[in-house]
Amino acid sequence: MNQWLKSMRKGYGKKLVSIHAWNAWIVVILAITGLMLVGGFWRELLGIGRVWLKWIHIIVGLAMLAPVVYYLILAGKHWKQLRNRPWQRVNTIVVLVLLVGWLISGIVLWQFKLAGPKMSNAALLTHDLLTWVGLPYIIYHSITRTKWLKDPARRAVRTRTSSPVQDGINSGSPVPSDQDTYVASTSSSDSRITSRDELLNDTDKPQPVYTRRAFIRSAVGLGLTVTLGPTFVSWIGRNINMKNSIDSMLENDPNRMVPLPQPMSASSPPIGGGAEGHFRVYTVTPIPSFTNENWSFRIDGLVERGQIWNWEQFVKLTRTVQVSDFHCVTGWSVYKNTWEGITLKQLLAQAGVKPEAHSVKFYSGDGVYTDAITLEQAQMDDIIIAVMHDGKPIPADLGGPVRLVIPQMYAYKSVKWLNRIELIDSEHIGYWEERGYDKDAWLPGSKTRTSSL
Repeated sequence: MNQWLKSMRKGYGKKLVSIHAWNAWIVVILAITGLMLVGGFWRELLGIGRVWLKWIHIIVGLAMLAPVVYYLILAGKHWKQLRNRPWQRVNTIVVLVLLVGWLISGIVLWQFKLAGPKMSNAALLTHDLLTWVGLPYIIYHSITRTKWLKDPARRAVRTRTSSPVQDGINSGSPVPSDQDTYVASTSSSDSRITSRDELLNDTDKPQPVYTRRAFIRSAVGLGLTVTLGPTFVSWIGRNINMKNSIDSMLENDPNRMVPLPQPMSASSPPIGGGAEGHFRVYTVTPIPSFTNENWSFRIDGLVERGQIWNWEQFVKLTRTVQVSDFHCVTGWSVYKNTWEGITLKQLLAQAGVKPEAHSVKFYSGDGVYTDAITLEQAQMDDIIIAVMHDGKPIPADLGGPVRLVIPQMYAYKSVKWLNRIELIDSEHIGYWEERGYDKDAWLPGSKTRTSSL
């Protein structure tokens, strides 16, 4: 074992440089792909490419394990070399915590079905926090430590000027001050040894009041603050409930439906006590808006009595109230939602389903998104065509004026802006399922998977 460790640590200085370089590229790729995955513009533009991008993000994230493990093999030697550099030790710890935290939380989010909603929620919160705090730190750290900005006198890897130069790098042993040298370049093709006397002579030269190095660092820091600061503040606001974001959505709701649905007594105040958590707005198209003139709701296909309602007729249908949790495959959840609407079973019974019907297909008012469940799954009592959330109309951002809610499945089955239900004689592969999502959308531990349970 000792012999193996010794061979792994051979060429220690160059290996540290290599690890730093590979890790920097991994972080850059993860940053770009991660920000694209959460961006609404890219979600709409990429289509099926978003699923490929997600897998690139996962694979590269797992690849982060290699430089982390490799560094840990060299860590003892590196730690000794930093014994008189407390801030560099702190920096090393911070970077390792960030990388390990990203890795662990990312694996939990990747395996969300095994982890379950609660662990996924915690992992997503951790992943986001590390991103908004750690990403600027690592970018700043990497840019301001490139070889043409780095002061040679601050380098931590020391060697000897005598013949055992490489031994000095490998051993990390202290050497007399008159023999100390510093590696002045991280590039193996451009490396040279600079003596302490040369460095001291450089410090005797007149120094500018504000060096190029200081300017670049300040510019990078300011740029990161301006670009990522507002997003981080917004993220903090959402996660500590600084404001009721749904109220804000309703204030700016583009839907103009008249009359507004009036809540039942169980909805206002909501019997669930009020939703706990924050909805994240995802859409594959621009958010549509509706008025009485351009909205209708229909049920057709393999039914005995196809029906169509305008808004005034639809809000008069008999509604029910239920409390349920809402879980997204990306890791976030909103608990104790009080939904008010018409049960799917009620609508199907009213329309009369023909014997040859196999599946229930749902259409979104955006004209693009569709999904489906089997007729057997459609008999679950808690599937609701919702028109209200916590006693208030559902804003367009959250899929209003009418959306599907299937509490025992992940939210990509709960079609937003629902305006049509069709009974069909075969399976239908939904929008995101065509693009790589699992057809099995059941939540872990679902109580009901078929009508017979």
